[in-house]
Amino acid sequence: MSTGRKLDPPPAAPAPVQPASDGQPPDGHSDGELPSAPPAPLVIPQGVQLVLLALGLLALWVAARAARSVVEIVVVASFIALMLNPFVSFLGRRGIPRGLAIPLTYLLMILVLAGIGVALAQPISNQINAFQHNVPHLIAEANKRLHSVQTYFNHHGIHIQLEKQGQTALDTIQTKVLKGSSSLLAFTTSLLKSAATAAFALVLIFVMSVYLLVYAGQIGRLVRRWLPDADGTPEDDYPTRVQRAVGGYVRGQLLFSVVMGTTAGVALWLFGLLGIFHDGRTYAFAFGTFFGVMELVPYVGPVLGAIPPVAVALFENPLVAVWVVILFIVIQQLEGHIVAPQIFSHALRINPLLVIVALLFGDAIYGIVGALMALPVAAVIRETLIYLRRHVVLEPWRPQAPPPT
Repeated sequence: MSTGRKLDPPPAAPAPVQPASDGQPPDGHSDGELPSAPPAPLVIPQGVQLVLLALGLLALWVAARAARSVVEIVVVASFIALMLNPFVSFLGRRGIPRGLAIPLTYLLMILVLAGIGVALAQPISNQINAFQHNVPHLIAEANKRLHSVQTYFNHHGIHIQLEKQGQTALDTIQTKVLKGSSSLLAFTTSLLKSAATAAFALVLIFVMSVYLLVYAGQIGRLVRRWLPDADGTPEDDYPTRVQRAVGGYVRGQLLFSVVMGTTAGVALWLFGLLGIFHDGRTYAFAFGTFFGVMELVPYVGPVLGAIPPVAVALFENPLVAVWVVILFIVIQQLEGHIVAPQIFSHALRINPLLVIVALLFGDAIYGIVGALMALPVAAVIRETLIYLRRHVVLEPWRPQAPPPT
């Protein structure tokens, strides 16, 4: 029998509580505990910072000395990448993908250098061939002079046998020079035609430079994130400043080689014109070109560049060879104390005295490779110091006294 009253629905069962996997409540804290505050950062005193900085620099120095070849590879590869990156970026702005712009850049550089080598190889080859044909005449003239000197000694009772020994030496020199001139021709032609491939002879340097170019954008962003914020202009962008510094070094080195090669060629041509060194006028172009190319090699390059003209002068007359040696000594002194400091100080915006000091330090640390890389490294260090000086203020070690009232 119905009473007219509706029955209440049965109560819903409570949802089961999932226990935490580590036995703690779901919120991760034990009952009644509040989240703990983060620990205070560790403050390192300035004295400890100074000691750690000194130890870090010492460890870096020891590692660089121990892994000398690794440092050389990294530095040379970085230099190549910094030198080529502006052109790769230029192609990228023209719509060429970076993956295609990098091999195009290497190919264009090789073609340009090979074209320059081909243009210079023909006149150099002609002058060296002319010298090869002229060697017998030079030997005959030298033998006549030896005979005259020997006759003079015999007439005055001086018992010194020069003619026989001199003729033997000249015959030996003739054989060596004819072979050596062919080797010099092959060496010079190969050097001029394959200057680009010689720069990438080490596979590791080539591969590393390619990877540096591929990841140049990421590396630039990483460097910008590590360094203090710039004002957003290209003049205050650290990677851009470094690229410009390396580009300045490349332009300075090329200008330096052209100036020194031209100076040597013109000086030898004037020696020939004045009658001091007759063959200097004939072979001035070949000698000047070879000397300019050798200027790319620090320290030993000027000496190697002077060997061919001095050797030719020996055939003409030993006294002429002395004058040629004096000429190249003067050229090398002008190069080391005037031309190089002035050109590189202008290209790198570094004091000429610092240019000389950087070359000496590079040679003392890593030899020829160190001297070759000393100036671009010095340019990068300069840009780094300028950037940090503009954006970093060091906390004073002692509290400054309040200004007097």
